[in-house]
Amino acid sequence: MIKSILTQNEQTAPNAREMEILRRHFPRCFTKEGTFDIDLFKSQIQDKVNITHEGYDLNFLGKNYAKLLSSMDTTTVIQPDEEHNALPENANSQNIYISGDNLDGLKHLLKSYAGAVKCIYIDPPYNTGTDGFVYNDRFTFTAEELSAKLSIGEEQAAKILDLTRRGSASHSAWLTFMACRLQLARDLLTDDGVIFISIDDNEQANLKLLCDSIFGEENYVSNIVWKGKGGGADNKYLMQSFEFVLMCAKNKDSFVIGEEKKENEVFPKFDEVKKRKYKTQLARKWGANSKRSDRPNLYFSVTAPDGREVFPMLSATEEGCWRWGQKKMNEEIRNGNVEFVLNENEEWVVYQKIYEPLEGEYNTRKYSNILEDVGNTAQGTKEVKELFGGNKLFDFPKPVSLIFRLVQIAALKDDDIIIDFFSGSATTAQAVMQLNAEDGGSRRYIMVQLPEETPENSEARWAGYNTIDQIGQERIRRATAKIKAETGADIDYGFKHYTLAEPDANTLDQLENFDPNAIFADETVLEKFGKSTILETWLVRDGYGFGASANEVKLDNYTAYHYDKHLYLIDVEFTEKDLAKLIDRYNADAAFCPENIVIFGYSFTFTQTEMLRKNTIVLRDGDKNLKINIDVRY
Repeated sequence: MIKSILTQNEQTAPNAREMEILRRHFPRCFTKEGTFDIDLFKSQIQDKVNITHEGYDLNFLGKNYAKLLSSMDTTTVIQPDEEHNALPENANSQNIYISGDNLDGLKHLLKSYAGAVKCIYIDPPYNTGTDGFVYNDRFTFTAEELSAKLSIGEEQAAKILDLTRRGSASHSAWLTFMACRLQLARDLLTDDGVIFISIDDNEQANLKLLCDSIFGEENYVSNIVWKGKGGGADNKYLMQSFEFVLMCAKNKDSFVIGEEKKENEVFPKFDEVKKRKYKTQLARKWGANSKRSDRPNLYFSVTAPDGREVFPMLSATEEGCWRWGQKKMNEEIRNGNVEFVLNENEEWVVYQKIYEPLEGEYNTRKYSNILEDVGNTAQGTKEVKELFGGNKLFDFPKPVSLIFRLVQIAALKDDDIIIDFFSGSATTAQAVMQLNAEDGGSRRYIMVQLPEETPENSEARWAGYNTIDQIGQERIRRATAKIKAETGADIDYGFKHYTLAEPDANTLDQLENFDPNAIFADETVLEKFGKSTILETWLVRDGYGFGASANEVKLDNYTAYHYDKHLYLIDVEFTEKDLAKLIDRYNADAAFCPENIVIFGYSFTFTQTEMLRKNTIVLRDGDKNLKINIDVRY
């Protein structure tokens, strides 16, 4: 558990995540000593990858430090809010709300949700100088330790530590803060997933370069412009009316973008053969890339009704191109989907027929990368105030309509997951519920919010909300009541709540000094964490996700917990009688086949562990032919 993680973190290098990816996909490029053979790797990709030496890279103080932070595992544990989670509306909910540092939250989430998240939306600190952003972290490296880990001089290591500990709001501090989080976020996305990041001018340029380095420049989709402000005199040079939403795909070739349904279309013509209304648009391309030189293969002639050859001309002297290739054009003409019209000069003009959608169908168009019709921060503030009886509890919340639109652009379908790890007032959660209520979907959200204290003498504090995450959770409850009343939709309105807890210094000392060969078990460690916390943390670690419910397995006087291929032994006083009952259960119950027995090391003596290890060997020779792995976690 934590002791093992601390040991692992001491040995972690900044490039540990990257090396693990290489080891997984190119195992033959590693020697038996575990070193990476770069020449062998080059030979493996030769003639398969275009290699360039003309690239550029974003460099900043703390870049390698960010890589190190993303490679180190979290030492936090997951505390379930048992009272809240047991409520009828929450007991079976698939939605998750996590109170804790989002760097820790991302590391926990990766254990169960890597490659499973369709969409991420975040609204991080903008680093305006007035938004309260300062970088602080809780890691306790010395300059000498950091120098060794990053292979840099102690002077540079000292500068990085100063940057992260003095509460810096520099560009380097902000980039360090964001880089380690975005590196983890990318790994959460499905292959066709997408991330949206709200930002303004202060860090927009740096964020674009940072995302290029993490997601790949080829996976950049758009820098969406959002009219998020009213245009007040908040800048001495120009009124700042716009913010940005940077959009990147995990793999742009796999990502299928959502499109807007066309409303109130007019279809003035009628096709007598197909008995359908239609409208027309030029079969010749217009606008960008419409010249013959742009697409030479799209310049060819088609035969008009009177036998004349018609070419896609932009003017009398300038050659253009068709919207389709020749094969597709001929097919559309044969199917009656092309219309030839004589203009006033007795020249043929070629049009594509666009038919009125049949019942249940609709035409679409691309969304614009300029958002002027999805509200602004003033609307977001109004929405929060309406939910909280007129109290302004949150500064500059995003409006529900903005997140709603981004979710539509991301084309989230049933059961897709969206994560917001700077969840703030939980606008994203409300937007997901609203969309599900409208179309009957079952999209799921995961919110992560640092339990940051609300300012003294603020409206939030006066209203009884001491931390930001309390506001977010209450907003979800109030939005639930509003959506239920307005729509009556039968959707998942609940959420499960978890808190990420960092062991205190005394607990860490106790873990570090624990002797696994001790004659007696240490019940105090179990008491400090609590059985439910240990079990929840392990279930997430083993890939079962937040909210997985393990089944109790009654032995003699001992209770174990079973989920899928794992059996968890957490309590003290595991006896030989309990072991005999466990072996009997394996032999008698055909459905009981956990291959991994996970032991809370502080609850078991060395003798008990060895007893379990030796006796489970007999199961290899049984009817199930099971090889049991004993995993002792400290």
